Amino acid sequence: MAKMKGAIVVNTERCKGCSLCVVACPLDIIALADKKVNRRGYRFVEQTNPDACTGCTSCAIVCPDGCITVYRKKMDN
Repeated sequence: MAKMKGAIVVNTERCKGCSLCVVACPLDIIALADKKVNRRGYRFVEQTNPDACTGCTSCAIVCPDGCITVYRKKMDN
């Protein structure tokens, strides 16, 4: 059985740091950036453990600004 591997790409300039995606992530692998902000002064979201992402799309679904794109790939065992 093939495992799913995921990756997210965040449009950091559009992100307002609302944290809805952080709460929605079942694996707790995304978080607000500690000391970085975008040009509008918002802390944006970034992956903290990219290797653990399964591509479930929960983060992208709840993002009110459509800042997150999720990519999924089947991995051979």
